[in-house]
Order: sequence, then structure tokens, then C-alpha cells
Amino acid sequence: MRKFRFCKITTYNKIREIKYDPIQWQGDDSNTAMDYKDTRPIYEQVVEKFKLLILKGVIQKDEQMPSVRSLAVELSINPNTIQKAYAELERQGYIYTVKGRGNFISDNKNLLDERKEELKKRMIFLYKEGLELGMKKADFIECLQGMEE
Repeated sequence: MRKFRFCKITTYNKIREIKYDPIQWQGDDSNTAMDYKDTRPIYEQVVEKFKLLILKGVIQKDEQMPSVRSLAVELSINPNTIQKAYAELERQGYIYTVKGRGNFISDNKNLLDERKEELKKRMIFLYKEGLELGMKKADFIECLQGMEE
């Protein structure tokens, strides 16, 4: 069983950078784990980070999650915040709890498909909104091609 190990690096005016060993705990576009300037609560940021790690397959099915207490200490976050994040992950089906043993990763095949469908719906919504604002199909294609470079 692989154990999670986090290390915290604090710099003067920068947000904390958290690393997951052997991979890096990364967000969408940055290496930061907790963005205190983000309007979302900390527990939601923790949930998003774990969801990404699970969906990317970095954390495999039936792997044990770090304990609430150890993760709270490593991230310098209140244990109640971590517990709330774990409860949300369990509610969404990403993890399951075994009484007396801890939290474990659920089978994420269906979750990945659901997430892809959710992203498709969001893309369609944005496409329709863009059309309503006068954008053309070519504008979207150009934008997507620019992202690949």
C-alpha cells in the first residue's frame, strides 16, 4: 500500500506549495494546493485536488487515503475541514469508508465517464453562449487550435 506524504514549502508572499510523493499535487494550471485568494472554501479545494488525482488514475482503486489527522497536520488545516472534504468525496462516490480502517478510493470508471459527460455539457453551454454573443464556429476552432500549441 502506497502512503501519502506531503511536504509544505512556505515562501514570503506566495501561496503554499504542496507536493505529493511520488507525484506532485497539482491543480488545473498551477502547482499550488491551497489558494487562499480563491473564493471557494478550503474543503472544496481539497475535494477538487483529490478528485483530479483519482480521475487521472494517480490514486488507484482501493488505495487508502491519508488519515484525517495526518493530512490536517501536513497541510496545516483544521481536521474538521479535512473531514468535511472526505465526507463530500464519499457523498460523490469517490471514496468509501471502512469503520476502524479508514477511507479508501472507490472504483472510478463510472465517475470518469460522468465527469466527461459533465464537461461535454459545459462545453455545449459555452458554445451556445458564444454563438448568442456573435462568435462564429471558426472563432471556437481557432481558440481550440491555439490551446494545442
